[in-house]
Amino acid sequence: ASMSTEHLRIDPADLLQRLQALGEVGDTGDGGCCRLALTEADRAGRDLVCGWMRELGLQVQIDPVGNIFGWRDGLQDLPPVMTGSHIDTVATGGRYDGNYGVLAGLSVVHALNTAGITTRHPLVVAVFTNEEGARFQPDMLGSLVFAGGLGLAEAHATRAIDGAVLVDELHRIGYLGSAPLPLARPKAFVELHIEQGPILDAEGGLIGAVHDVQGISWQALTITGQSNHAGTTPMRLRHDAGYGAAAIATFVRRLAREMGGSQVATVGALTLHPNLINVIAARAELTVDLRNTDEALLQQAEARLAGFITELAAAEGVQISARPLARFAPVRFDAGVAACIAQQAQRLGLDSRVMSSGAGHDAQMLARLCPTAMIFVPSVKGISHNPAEHTAPEHLVAGANVLLHTLLDLAA
Repeated sequence: ASMSTEHLRIDPADLLQRLQALGEVGDTGDGGCCRLALTEADRAGRDLVCGWMRELGLQVQIDPVGNIFGWRDGLQDLPPVMTGSHIDTVATGGRYDGNYGVLAGLSVVHALNTAGITTRHPLVVAVFTNEEGARFQPDMLGSLVFAGGLGLAEAHATRAIDGAVLVDELHRIGYLGSAPLPLARPKAFVELHIEQGPILDAEGGLIGAVHDVQGISWQALTITGQSNHAGTTPMRLRHDAGYGAAAIATFVRRLAREMGGSQVATVGALTLHPNLINVIAARAELTVDLRNTDEALLQQAEARLAGFITELAAAEGVQISARPLARFAPVRFDAGVAACIAQQAQRLGLDSRVMSSGAGHDAQMLARLCPTAMIFVPSVKGISHNPAEHTAPEHLVAGANVLLHTLLDLAA
């Protein structure tokens, strides 16, 4: 950065007021937000953000999967430097996940406008559709389509958990756009995000320069056994789907403990049928979420789970079918962009550390198209996807200033 920009900072009030205002859209009354993708609440959030983009002089472009881009011309007609995130939430979301990366991008534009600075490369602030995967699967759908990893027709035909079809919902809320897909191949992409994990908060770090993302494997399992009377059926004659579900849940916990390293495993959703106190469950439906930063180890975890399921089905006389829901290999970010983030943090006098992301993010899709990395700021107690999600205002501002100087550097 030249002398003229080294003292440049974002306006803290600008960022915090935008976070507050967007947090009130879909407010759940307990400090949280519910803006599931392509619902009325998401439309209201999108309208607010697009209005802000236009106020800041950005050209708003919307693509056919509903991704929103606020384009700021550069001095030259070059590939843009892009930042951004998402504004959809889970049903019990907080105020920062996704929103922070989008609104910090707007605060960067605000700071550049105020200082009268035009970068050499254009700058773009992006809002990607359905990052959470809480209403439509897969998660990170908009950025996956943008990066060419999912066809538009297939994305459009995706059904929501409530039965709605994605293209119909885009049309209904007015966000079925016609901008080219992808809008442009960026020179680089930088996503600022709350950590959503406890590492920076616990270890007193302030800025995470994120160099990789864990791989994710999601499966839905259905166990079919036989309903019977809980009192009259001898243990040896049972085909108990409920027991099978519990066995899988305890197995994946044991597997993660044994493998160690970055391996984690979760059974997050479980339904029994008929779900009655005195009836052996005839059917169980459950999900398994496996994650690791190493692809070979993630495959090993998947193989061990598959082996266990085969043994369990035979031992209990039940049928178990597995259906993949999402599968993303671990992603290595660009070392140059990650180094730029660390360098800008250092220039600003902020403590930084290189780290991995435990959650999936739009940036991992963009990494297929262009040099990409992420900036993390601390999440108090690592709590996220929860109304109690919190990041201290000074940390929000610090992260946005690192974003400002990283974008200035990359767009110079």
